Amino acid sequence: MEPTGVSTAEYGVTKIGADKAASASTRMGWKELYLKEDWWAVWLSLGIVVVGYLAFASGHSISWIAVAPAEWSTLGQLWMDFSAHIGQYAGQFILWGLIFSISLRVLGFQLSAFLTSFVFVYVFSIIIFMIGAWDHAHTYNLEPPLVALILGMIISNLIGLPRWMDAGFRVEYYDKTGIVLLGATLPFNLIILAGPVAIFQASIVSIATFVTIYFLGRKFGLDRRLCATLGAGGAVGGVSGSIAIAGAVGAKK
Repeated sequence: MEPTGVSTAEYGVTKIGADKAASASTRMGWKELYLKEDWWAVWLSLGIVVVGYLAFASGHSISWIAVAPAEWSTLGQLWMDFSAHIGQYAGQFILWGLIFSISLRVLGFQLSAFLTSFVFVYVFSIIIFMIGAWDHAHTYNLEPPLVALILGMIISNLIGLPRWMDAGFRVEYYDKTGIVLLGATLPFNLIILAGPVAIFQASIVSIATFVTIYFLGRKFGLDRRLCATLGAGGAVGGVSGSIAIAGAVGAKK
């Protein structure tokens, strides 16, 4: 049956696209496990978790690589902190660059283009976190996500970047990897301590928010996949929730 609010032509194109995607997924079979970003995000994240656990079990830690700018009030303090941890930043860059290079090479991307672009992404990420670590950043609402958004808009609209740099702008890939790692930091004892009332309350809020956004979106004539993506973003966790469900519902980028 043709969905309400969608023309026959639009419905036909959407259905053909969905059928092709389903057919391609079926043909890919087990190759999906190493030819899709979704699975690589899982494997890489689980690999980091396993390495972290083995280090912990042997009395060591991988916290050395988890370096980030410390709070500062003067540029001198900022420079001293960065200089003291420059080896850790270099190690962190090499680690992530190596991890993503291996997977993206398998996925068919050109490593020279990715690594050049990744240097740009990493350097600007550190600068953004440095701005967020300023002791007056909260006063001026200079949180790293907001600074990153503004900086990205300025670069995109006023400067522009060459298309080949898209190889390093794997936004969904980075976010999916982060989602798995974020889940690995949530201990079950914290969920138990929260208690059934808190869990039940959170479930009601999330489900009610998703359902409200989804059906309001349908009332406005939006595509079901877009409604589901918006609903998950509002109910679960913004961009992370949207990206996580977009692949499952076959939403357009």
